[in-house]
Amino acid sequence: MRTIRELGPTEVDAFVGLAVNAYPGMNSFSEQARGDLKKRIATSMEEDAICRFYGLFEDEQMIGGMKFFDFDLTLLTVPVQAGGIGFVCVDLLHKKEKVAKEMLTYYLQHYLERGVNMAMLYPFRVDFYKQMGFGPGTKMHQYRFLPTSLPKTGDKSRCSFLKADDLPEMVELYNRQAAKTNGMIQRTTYEQRGTFASPETIAVGYREDGKLTGYLTFLFKRGHEENFIFNHLVVKELFAETPEAYTGLIAFLRSQADQVQRIIYNTQDDTFHQLLSDPRNESGRMLPSVYHESHVSGVGIMYRVLDVKGIFRDLAGHDFGGQTCTVKITVQDSFLPENHGSTIVAFNNGAATVSEQDAHDVEIELDISDFSSLLVGAVPFRQLMRYGLVRVSDSAYVETLGKLFGACEKPLCTTPF
Repeated sequence: MRTIRELGPTEVDAFVGLAVNAYPGMNSFSEQARGDLKKRIATSMEEDAICRFYGLFEDEQMIGGMKFFDFDLTLLTVPVQAGGIGFVCVDLLHKKEKVAKEMLTYYLQHYLERGVNMAMLYPFRVDFYKQMGFGPGTKMHQYRFLPTSLPKTGDKSRCSFLKADDLPEMVELYNRQAAKTNGMIQRTTYEQRGTFASPETIAVGYREDGKLTGYLTFLFKRGHEENFIFNHLVVKELFAETPEAYTGLIAFLRSQADQVQRIIYNTQDDTFHQLLSDPRNESGRMLPSVYHESHVSGVGIMYRVLDVKGIFRDLAGHDFGGQTCTVKITVQDSFLPENHGSTIVAFNNGAATVSEQDAHDVEIELDISDFSSLLVGAVPFRQLMRYGLVRVSDSAYVETLGKLFGACEKPLCTTPF
């Protein structure tokens, strides 16, 4: 018989045993590495208020494990609660026995029962989770550019190194940005202290009138096996709430041109190439006919609406493009049957209200995975139409629907979990 329950400190060893084999890339096979991982998990259990560990047991043996996160998420323009899952691991002897599916089902029901209407994860395989109703979010782009490609504007004189004592200010700055950015998650001091966990990480801040208004964390990465002065600069985080802070930190990065070959920067900003005088990476590849490769992109963070009615109640304070229209939203959700079916939402000057009446102006039909991507702003309504992924009962409302679901920037997720 299988059961799932929250884990305690005495069960860390069993969880680590699963995790080491499930994630061989962590290189945690040595006794010291396993000990370090065990310590990190035990500390997380004790000190991290937003996460908990769970195990799936067959009789008394743990054959699966996972980590839950209770997130405060900015969705479109309002704060909502969201559930996250990570560290999903399955015993090697029990692969292909639907252990992961059973744990994911538990995860969704866990948050649904608590009135949380949005779930998030990073997929080990996109197709696996898309079948469970998760839709892709905003892609991540990796740029590898010359420091001299950055503009010369900006004043780096207000930049200074940051240390552990600056953590509270860094958290405050991050959370101010998160509160007004679609897709960002509020951060705790516990999470932020990981900034200084590695001695290789360097933090630089920008202050205006003594207030921290931007910060940058980075490390150096060796770029040549036989040349010790051939290095790259890897940006880990870059946050700024004023143009002065942003351009000041950019000026700092540009000034490193004599020491680094390339700056490596992962960002969800689709327009970052506009900042660079030469956005090309070092691949030398060209796409037909004359398009220079500037970056590589990857699909990662995925979202899932657990309760359509509930998510619109969560978003009562959001302006859906100032539109007035009553929409019947019919979603196919085979993984959560209670979420399958139709919801009538009345939009009045952009304010959404779930209606108990059946009268509506237009009906849209789509899979819950596509609806989830649409709702968070990851894909425009017209694109879903073009791909044949949404059906509209009256084409006269396409423009209105596009404005309803296109009233916000794409979601940016800067939280790894």
